[in-house]
Amino acid sequence: MTNLLSIEQLSAKEIEKIVTLASELKKNRHASPQVLAGQNWALIFTKASTRTRVSFEVGIRELGGSVMFMSGADMQLGRGEPVKDTARVLGRMVDGAVIRTFAQTDVDEFAKYSGIPTINALTDEEHPCQILADLLTIKQRLGGWKGKRVCFLGDGDCNVARSWIWAAAKLGFELVIGAPKPFQPAAAFLKKVKTKHVRVEENPLKAVAGCDVLYTDVWVSMGKEDESAERVKLLANYQIDDALVAAAKKKAIVMHCLPAYRGKEITGEVMEDHAGVIFDQAENRLHAQKAVMVKLVS
Repeated sequence: MTNLLSIEQLSAKEIEKIVTLASELKKNRHASPQVLAGQNWALIFTKASTRTRVSFEVGIRELGGSVMFMSGADMQLGRGEPVKDTARVLGRMVDGAVIRTFAQTDVDEFAKYSGIPTINALTDEEHPCQILADLLTIKQRLGGWKGKRVCFLGDGDCNVARSWIWAAAKLGFELVIGAPKPFQPAAAFLKKVKTKHVRVEENPLKAVAGCDVLYTDVWVSMGKEDESAERVKLLANYQIDDALVAAAKKKAIVMHCLPAYRGKEITGEVMEDHAGVIFDQAENRLHAQKAVMVKLVS
């Protein structure tokens, strides 16, 4: 593994190895291998961030490396410099790059021209780091994903949902996308994935039936703010509330990749009832991403 650009590009074996290593690193956090000693890594973010930035900065330091944060507004990228030119410069100066941006093609192009380990920390297409942390959480809470059924509720065509679809296709667990028709995964995307492990369900109660995991994300992603009113209206029935939790398996866990907007995609009561899982999930970003970086430099 030379880069982490998407769940699509990972094999089932690679995913499993990352999650296993992440679990080990979590248990022995303060004895982290110093695999990045003497290295300098760049965080290049054109999208706002809390968990992603903090988890990568802490993770790089815990692995012995140094880190510099570079926002898009502070770089020549923000004035129109081609990604490939920035990549070729940084590839001569830093040892790895973590990129959080809009276009997947920008991350792919950076990796191609920089020649250094490159990590997709979120694009509009995929969010691989989040799903790796989520899988670690499911392993810790439910013992693994084999034979489990996960339900993603809300915008089923967002980056997190697409990464979940790829994960289900790779690992063979059942994934139900509970979403209204305007927010269901594109037919062309599902055709590309070619998996029997993903089902799309418009009725939210039917979607959660028999599920071990209920998962949601914000309804209005960055860059979609002008669609806010329409999105909230169309997605209102997909809010994770007590009724949907009761319709799932008795001991189903609730997950949210945060930030959470209580009263929209999840009620405040459900959020607090399942805060233990949700904030374990947030912490697991650190451990999963450390595992990715260890794999990239080993």
